[in-house]
Amino acid sequence: MTHQSTSRSTTAALTVLLLTAGLSATGTMIGTGAAAAAEVSEPISYSAPEAGVDLGFLGSHETGQFDESAAEITAVHGDTAFTVNAQAATVDIIDISDPHKPEKSGEITGSGIANSIAVRDDGLGVIALENEDKTAPGSLMFFDATDTSATVLGTVSVGSLPDMVALTPDGAHALVANEGEPDEDFATDPEGSVSVVDLPAEVAAPEESDVHTADFHDFEESGSKTLPDDVRVFGPEPHDDLPVSRNLELEYITVAGDKAYATLQEANAIAVLDIATAEVTEVLPLGFKDHGQVGNGLDASDRDPEDAPEKNIAEYPGLKGAYMPDTISTFTSGGTDYLVTANEGDSREWGDFVDAARVKDLGEDELAPVCETSPLADKLGDEDLGRLNIITDLGLSESGDCYEELYSFGARSFSVWTTDGTLVADSGDSFEQMTAEAIPDFFNSNHSESNLEGRSDDKGPEPEALTVGQVGETTYAFVGFERVGGIAAFDLSDPTNPTFATYFNNRDFSVSVEDEIEDAADPDALLSSAGDLGPEGITFLGADESPTEEAALVVGNEVSGTTSLYSVADLNDDGGSDPGAETDDSADSDDSTDSNDSAESDSSGTSEASSDSGASADSNDSGNSTDSNDSTTSDSSKDTDGAADSTGAGEDSAADSEGSESGANSDAGASSDGTDADGDNAGSLPRTGADMGQYLIMAGIALGLIGFGVLAIYLARRRRNGRRGDGRRSGAQSSNDVLGSIGWD
Repeated sequence: MTHQSTSRSTTAALTVLLLTAGLSATGTMIGTGAAAAAEVSEPISYSAPEAGVDLGFLGSHETGQFDESAAEITAVHGDTAFTVNAQAATVDIIDISDPHKPEKSGEITGSGIANSIAVRDDGLGVIALENEDKTAPGSLMFFDATDTSATVLGTVSVGSLPDMVALTPDGAHALVANEGEPDEDFATDPEGSVSVVDLPAEVAAPEESDVHTADFHDFEESGSKTLPDDVRVFGPEPHDDLPVSRNLELEYITVAGDKAYATLQEANAIAVLDIATAEVTEVLPLGFKDHGQVGNGLDASDRDPEDAPEKNIAEYPGLKGAYMPDTISTFTSGGTDYLVTANEGDSREWGDFVDAARVKDLGEDELAPVCETSPLADKLGDEDLGRLNIITDLGLSESGDCYEELYSFGARSFSVWTTDGTLVADSGDSFEQMTAEAIPDFFNSNHSESNLEGRSDDKGPEPEALTVGQVGETTYAFVGFERVGGIAAFDLSDPTNPTFATYFNNRDFSVSVEDEIEDAADPDALLSSAGDLGPEGITFLGADESPTEEAALVVGNEVSGTTSLYSVADLNDDGGSDPGAETDDSADSDDSTDSNDSAESDSSGTSEASSDSGASADSNDSGNSTDSNDSTTSDSSKDTDGAADSTGAGEDSAADSEGSESGANSDAGASSDGTDADGDNAGSLPRTGADMGQYLIMAGIALGLIGFGVLAIYLARRRRNGRRGDGRRSGAQSSNDVLGSIGWD
């Protein structure tokens, strides 16, 4: 005989099971988009015929912050990514154990603005913090990355505006590039310097006595070292001492052997540091790129004549490019150490001082004209160089009354150098040639808005983020384009001849966020649909470090506010898996979480890790806008960002390279076309009408199960009350009452 209590328990258990099953099925249907957070339906993938690697999308953590530097520099320890969130002045802690669903688990807050982060193998983490008064000394904050709460261990003081921190391969030292930018009106200009911090062997904070400062005093006029003439020292001198030391501003730093190498971006040079003695031993001038040589061309105009080609990558004898690198990394080949730089370029605009002007404005506003004898004298119209921003203190004749040559900001390339500053290789104009093929309708687009040639008159794709890593037996440079977006991989097997492998861009150009976000009904959804905008820093994870057990990249995107993980598939490994297959499985899994859960938290950061050097380090342009060239314009009909008048028109096009397709939108309303039919491009497949039908059926079944469960509870209670003969309740009891009776809120 069945006991009444047993019958009730069985009915309740069955009901809860049915309710749970129904809610789980509904949750699966609703949550399918969460696994593909910030993934566009058709990411752009463009590869060389014999590419050895393929990049694909894994997952992303979204802050929902647009163009607020909410995701810049990253570092990784175990299954945790740490992302510098400059917008929130914190470091976000992100769980990447499931790379398809990165989730914020906490944050680290210090005194000041977080600029950079690095983590030692044993979990000693270090964050570079800018003072609220950026000209005052900053600090390093140390924390325990093995602790889920990232316990803060202590701080030490360093130089002005610590912009980037790196660790030596042996973990014995932290190296800090103290940029020393002037204040907004150029009334105060602190010194640039490098802090060398001796680290304890255990996971603990160092003492103030462990901090040693490497300065540039020996390179002053009366110093013991000679500053090469080609090192660019320029601009106001608000103080009557140390003009060289105050002028040199450090960006990134990397380590090779017992030396460190720091980029001096505006000075177009690299500083060499002896780590043991904390002394700057040399300053290496980088010289200039000749845009008149074949293969070194550029598209210099964002306003081509109506009947001219929209993409016009050409050589200009007499035009030079200052490399002005931002990110720097290292690798070793054949027993020789090499440096790799992303040649972004940057100007100075503080107070009334501006060192940039459009070519068309030369000869006006107290600027010298172009010399009549210059080979560029007949190239000054908008269709050629008229719109291009150039450096005003370079290229003048000996008398200073006209420009014999013109010098542009950056080299639109990455370069390989020996450690003595000798140029080994440069990627030439391959960035623009490749992106013109891969994204023809949005060539040289800006990052905050989608346009055609919006950045041609400035720095083109604007290479900024860079890291080096080994995939299988091959070393690659991974270069991020700040403006048009995406990551390009180059094979460094022959340091004198790097070869393009593949380009991946998780961006939907049909979404122009800057133009649409103010009127958007759901700004978060609009931003998410655009994908990844403005890669600021890249961390490489080897197969033994990655949660996927194959190489991966962690990318901080400052404009979209996303920290994204990309797969790096080794195509030379016969046992390699399709990076897209796992993503699709993840997108359909029953434990998908609602994308709103991960989008509520802020995230920002970027860190560089070199698999060869062992240093994990990256940095951001704290305070020094990468848009600095944009503010110089005399054309009132054109905004300072140089946005193109057209967002692209014409027929759909897709560049195909031996089976690896690259898509681009043909107009503002179309999505990019180019996802590989075999799934090589990775990412979830777009949802179809058949999928929606399945979801509706699932929803109907779920609702039916829920209704059956409610009815079962109701009948069980009626039966129980009838047998007990007292406390009978009305048959009009509501479903809310029933749910309440089992403690369901």
